[in-house]
Amino acid sequence: MRRKVIIIGSGPAGLTAGLYTARANLEPIIFEGMQPGGQLTITTEVENFPGFPDGIQGPDLMDLFRKQAQRFKADTRFTHVDKVDFSSRPFKVWTGDELFESDAIIIATGASAKLLGLDSESKLMGYGVSACATCDGFFYKGKEIAVVGGGDSALEESLYLTKFASKVTLIHRRDELRGSKIMQQRVLDHPKIHVQWNSTIEEMVGETQTGGLTGVRLKNTQSGEISVFRCDGVFIAIGHQPNSDLFKGQIELDSKGYIKTNPNSTYTSVDGVFACGDIQDSIYRQAITAAGSGCQAAIDAERWLESQN
Repeated sequence: MRRKVIIIGSGPAGLTAGLYTARANLEPIIFEGMQPGGQLTITTEVENFPGFPDGIQGPDLMDLFRKQAQRFKADTRFTHVDKVDFSSRPFKVWTGDELFESDAIIIATGASAKLLGLDSESKLMGYGVSACATCDGFFYKGKEIAVVGGGDSALEESLYLTKFASKVTLIHRRDELRGSKIMQQRVLDHPKIHVQWNSTIEEMVGETQTGGLTGVRLKNTQSGEISVFRCDGVFIAIGHQPNSDLFKGQIELDSKGYIKTNPNSTYTSVDGVFACGDIQDSIYRQAITAAGSGCQAAIDAERWLESQN
């Protein structure tokens, strides 16, 4: 099957790109991948997306994105792309044994927050456990929270969360922080931030039916001692991993694995392949910025296709 545009990935970037390309009569296929709707589908209340003054549940927001794209005949499929070939046009995309060809590709596979990998963490995600301080910090006004990590991401999140929380405890597995010296000093000097050294989280404590997270079970990495630390929220800040393994050797990536795009555009190193959202944005990582770059990618792809005629 051949289409003018194939979009790999969903979320705000992929589905916005689908909406714009569909309205341009490009009849896109959107392969939504392993997490249809992207990271917002594991978020509960979204209060910072314009147009929803009372907030909206993350999965509900992504359903609206999808329905709007489908209204203009975007072909959305809950299918995972296994292999791509960008070496010549038409570009080739495989889902299982099925081959699709396309004149242009938009990549919107996003990035995933690195998590601790605990069952209790996934169970309480959105119920006191978060991986985005900018998204969820507002919900913790006057509360005591914890941040996990020791690099610049964790230090930045801790400082940001002091705007809302009464106390922020930074849980770090070592006896010294890994972030930049200036960020370390800001954290160590801040009256609201306390550092819990040489500690790892063994388990998140709480139940989704009874108010969510109530604390964490900590293990001291030196003594092995187990203790329960009471808090109202935990923010995991151990970094993000761009979902770019599929494109290694096909397209230019930066040292962290994010797709490189040309300045002020969504053009990649391969002519006719565009990237949008968190797969090429390691700075903002917001639903609204991802949606905006999805619009940009669609317009770039439409104009590029016109130039090929």
